[in-house]
Amino acid sequence: MSIERVVGLLIIAFLLGAKVDASIHAYNNGRFSAQGNSFFFYGGSEGLYAAPQTGKDGEAKGKSFIKFESIIFTRTKDSALRHQEMEHNTGLIEAIVFEIKDRDKIGGSISVGSTALCCTHDLAKADGCTQGEIIVHQSEEGGWPKRISIVFRGNDVTAVMPPNSITINKTGMYNLYFMFCDPKLKGTVINGKTIWKNPMGYLPGRMAPFLKFYGFMSLSYLILGLIWFVQYVRCWKDILQLQNCITIVIALGMCEMAMWYFEYSNFNATGHRPIDITIWAVTFGSIKKTVSRLLLLVVSMGYGVVRPTLGGLTSKVVFLGAVYFVASEALELVENVGNINDLSGKARLFLVLPVAVLDAFFILWIFTSLSKTLEKLQARRSFAKLELYRKFTNLLAVAVVLSVAWIGYELYFKATDPFTERWQNAWIISAFWTFLAFVLLCVICALWAPSHNATRYAYSEETGEDFDDDEAVALTAGDVKSTLDVASRIDRKGRVVNTDVFNLAEDLEEDKRE
Repeated sequence: MSIERVVGLLIIAFLLGAKVDASIHAYNNGRFSAQGNSFFFYGGSEGLYAAPQTGKDGEAKGKSFIKFESIIFTRTKDSALRHQEMEHNTGLIEAIVFEIKDRDKIGGSISVGSTALCCTHDLAKADGCTQGEIIVHQSEEGGWPKRISIVFRGNDVTAVMPPNSITINKTGMYNLYFMFCDPKLKGTVINGKTIWKNPMGYLPGRMAPFLKFYGFMSLSYLILGLIWFVQYVRCWKDILQLQNCITIVIALGMCEMAMWYFEYSNFNATGHRPIDITIWAVTFGSIKKTVSRLLLLVVSMGYGVVRPTLGGLTSKVVFLGAVYFVASEALELVENVGNINDLSGKARLFLVLPVAVLDAFFILWIFTSLSKTLEKLQARRSFAKLELYRKFTNLLAVAVVLSVAWIGYELYFKATDPFTERWQNAWIISAFWTFLAFVLLCVICALWAPSHNATRYAYSEETGEDFDDDEAVALTAGDVKSTLDVASRIDRKGRVVNTDVFNLAEDLEEDKRE
């Protein structure tokens, strides 16, 4: 898929209110591709759970099935004109449904060792397959893989597949291919749709666990929000600006999880992904990710604790946040409104790489700023704030280590499962990042929880923040000479001389006041 097509998809997703098919696979003039001595069209793959016989109440539950609806094949007129006898079958197309573990049952000769997909004259003699058909070896269970034949009659241009349904009685990852062996059918196109349904709804098997997961996360954010709100109201007179930012992140998280839950519920009930709900969920998520990263950054810079404003860095922070939001929104839209597995490698890299680079830049800037903030607090002997920031630094370090370890596990998981046979556990890969973000937010809420003495962590003027107990006593004693001496001592103790010529310009910019 080209970059222009990706951009076009994003624009259409925002402007149109149409629905995107997911469990309902639609085929619009799909064309067959050559593979060896056969031609095939990929009809889709989904994880399907076995249909239970009865429920706890003894009543039969919903079936798990693949249903074919309005499937029409259209061949070229030249192909049809080659056949003048109207009563004979003049072209065969087969629908092959198989579980991924039975992929070696499609094609290949047992005795000759051929890897051909279509049965030839020689293979028919050696293996007893039917010439001109796809070679399918039955599994030990019998009846699988499934094949459904569709034929053209005489010189008809179209062939209609009768309504058909395949019931799934075994949990697995199922694939559908439409295939033919006759080269005269080259140029044939397919139209119609297939419906893939699990016992509990239309959610694909790989996505089904997310319905409960987002329900759990919605409840978790609600509980966190209620606890935070109660404490916020109790101490509203002593609220810090950072705590207002945390409140915004919690609210965004609540909205994001609720939107995803409703989106998956709708998807499960109808088999379609409504673009409006999906876009809202994606947008709330992108905003929350952006605000969360900016919050970590400004906290690391000491905003509201060692500095009242970000000074000249404000514009850079805002610009970084804006760029990250655009990159994250584009990636999430294509992943959820479209299907990133359909994108080419270059297109995927085009969308994923900017987000990864920006995340790495955020991490680098956050830890660099934390180092400077810790140095300032150590020099000013602000031990309460220093202890708070040390806990915050340890928290971020643990989060980064866990993230790196999980990325390594994710790469291992995908490398060792090329055919998605472990699809039932694949949802955990994405769910981990959502859960880690929530845990990180909970710990930050605990560190910066609203309280009546929270102002001890707030920024105060230099003359009120750097004094130790003895100097404070001298100031309150009213001795002007002592006060001047103390001020002189504070100036000598508090001033930090920057001998690094490379960081001098940056420090000066940070100290600017807007």
